[in-house]
Amino acid sequence: MGPTAAGKTDLALQVAQQFPVEIISVDSALVYRGMDIGTAKPDKQVLEKYPHHLVDIIDPTQSYSAGSFRKDALALMDDITKRGKIPLLVGGTMLYFKALQQGLAELPSADSSVRAQLDRDAEQYGLGYLHDRLAKIDPISAARIHTNDPQRLQRALEVYEITGKSLTELTQNQTTLFPYHVFKIILSPFDRKVLHSRIAARYNVMIENGFIEEVKSLLDRGDCHQDLPSIRAVGYRQAWSFLNGEYDQATLIDKAIIATRQMAKRQLTWLRAQNDGVWFDSGPDLPVQQVLTYIAEQLKEYDYSLN
Repeated sequence: MGPTAAGKTDLALQVAQQFPVEIISVDSALVYRGMDIGTAKPDKQVLEKYPHHLVDIIDPTQSYSAGSFRKDALALMDDITKRGKIPLLVGGTMLYFKALQQGLAELPSADSSVRAQLDRDAEQYGLGYLHDRLAKIDPISAARIHTNDPQRLQRALEVYEITGKSLTELTQNQTTLFPYHVFKIILSPFDRKVLHSRIAARYNVMIENGFIEEVKSLLDRGDCHQDLPSIRAVGYRQAWSFLNGEYDQATLIDKAIIATRQMAKRQLTWLRAQNDGVWFDSGPDLPVQQVLTYIAEQLKEYDYSLN
């Protein structure tokens, strides 16, 4: 686990060469078919040699929730372990990691009438108004949900409107048995400037590799729109706005890099709260040998046979 551009995929491939693992992607963007460049998806050759579960499983017009991930991941982990291998979960969608280990509260299904009213309120009064409303009924959720995050903001208010209880109240007492020993390997450059430099470099490479054309192909389909979770992914929503003539390409790149940095900051904040995680610095070089040694030691401690 780690922030975007930390080197997680490259490290996972090194681990897969040395240990009997199968990779499960923990990434809310890699699930979409046809979204390859902007998600830094491993290429076909890599995926053929090192198959990644939960990659390219749905169309961009479809939704995939944390609950869906948990169900799919647990089924895969059960199958992988029964075949004598080790599930290696790799990614940066922290909500998925949390849902997998801690479970999810039983929350109500979406209500179209409630959502329509919230959409009207947002259009008339702005997202700041919705965030202020949430702060009054659920200050804990309001503190972690950004004002400019309409999807989560709307969901938190929707849950309250339907149940009369806050999202925090419904989720704080949940307990779920997770029947696995977990080794949390947290990968990140310890120098924030290095991470920022990699984020900028990677986005510029994506542009050179045809990212704008990739997003244009989604726009040209006619069935994709900017409110879909797939198009709201960091980088994609900025490119979508650029293609709609809202700003020029230089502004697109600036906005996308800033948004990606903000996402990395949120990822790191969550990771720092993982008291059982072991950190490895991917700043100067990928810490391959250190991580391989750590994994071998952990497997030995749990008497896992590598034969």
